[in-house]
Amino acid sequence: MDKRLYKSDTNKKILGVCGGIGEYFAIDPTLVRLAWVIFCFAGGSGVLAYIIAAVIIPERREIM
Repeated sequence: MDKRLYKSDTNKKILGVCGGIGEYFAIDPTLVRLAWVIFCFAGGSGVLAYIIAAVIIPERREIM
């Protein structure tokens, strides 16, 4: 099976980026969110990274 990174449909707080990363790596999305908060306080790089990821990571499309 081809593993792809998508924004999460079910585990999202803002845009589903952290939830999608957590699902991709099979870890708790809360840990990803915690890491994101730490990066935000470390010079604001987390905000920029989240915006870039929100633009780049596609949403999951269901094929009918």
